[in-house]
Amino acid sequence: MNIAVHTLDIPTRGSGLHDVTEAVGAWLAGQEACQGLLTIVCPHTSASLLIQGRDEDMKADLEAFFVRLAPQVAGLYDHDIDGPDDMPAHIRAALTQVQLGVPVIDGALALGRGQGIYLFEHRTDPQRRQALPHLIW
Repeated sequence: MNIAVHTLDIPTRGSGLHDVTEAVGAWLAGQEACQGLLTIVCPHTSASLLIQGRDEDMKADLEAFFVRLAPQVAGLYDHDIDGPDDMPAHIRAALTQVQLGVPVIDGALALGRGQGIYLFEHRTDPQRRQALPHLIW
């Protein structure tokens, strides 16, 4: 059994879906894995990971849904240590995933047609995030 780990640094432009598929795939291509399992962890409490389609309308609708689900409204939440987007960001992260598992088949990510891996930034302002891929083969 072989194991490889990495840290991807991801600067975000603020809230929204940030496609990290190419960065993950490029790192994977540098490994010697033919068949295996890639686990990716997002070590943040106000960002998450998703596997979703790459259609722009879908991404916009998904982002808008989470804004409606956990709105940024003054006085709605007690927890606002880091500003008015703090608690909505935590709620959105709690409702999504901070860890993904993706099979590796023939040395490539086994994603469906049109799927991508996204870091879902839930804070309004740009952030410096990390995703931690861990490969076992």
